[in-house]
Amino acid sequence: MSIRHGLLALLEPGPRYGYQLRAAFEHSTGATWPLNIGQVYTTLARLERDGLVQPLPEEEGGQRPYELTDAGRAEVSRWFNTPVARTDRPRDELAIKLALALTTPGVDVRAVVQSQRTATVRTLQEYTRLKTRSPEPLDLSWRLVLDSMIFQAEAEVRWLDHCEASLVRHRPPTGAPAEPPPATPTPATPTATQATPAGAPAGQPPRATPQ
Repeated sequence: MSIRHGLLALLEPGPRYGYQLRAAFEHSTGATWPLNIGQVYTTLARLERDGLVQPLPEEEGGQRPYELTDAGRAEVSRWFNTPVARTDRPRDELAIKLALALTTPGVDVRAVVQSQRTATVRTLQEYTRLKTRSPEPLDLSWRLVLDSMIFQAEAEVRWLDHCEASLVRHRPPTGAPAEPPPATPTPATPTATQATPAGAPAGQPPRATPQ
């Protein structure tokens, strides 16, 4: 999740100060990605440095709200209208872990897969219970975030099933060189005393030499 762009989007309706931004962020995402107030103000300082937001005079209580600049509004529009590329997303730690497990001596890759699958199924069940047992109707924004996490967990379970099946079929090379095929016997070369006499028919055994 881009905190930078998330805060810009939350400022689109009007000025807000740090605690209001954090509360709005967590309400929109169902607190899926906890955001501490330090991150909020650090990000606001960078956005101000980049000319995307500007501070307003302090309100009662010492809170200083921020508002978007024209450049900030243009950045929000660009963000919403630009598809998120797969290459822009964080590296998949699980895929990297399994890839390295295959090449690390002493690691039981099947145990790694089974452990992760158990954890992912448990998480999927928790998401499903949260969606179906909520005492109040979920906000659309939070419901869409929850649906996204459910779909991702389901996809991860299917991928782990595929990994487990691939490990069963996998036959790693032993590293030992293959044995060469047996050589075809070669007829022995006749010795000088066994040479066929001149004029003898081909293939006829030599006669014994008189003593």
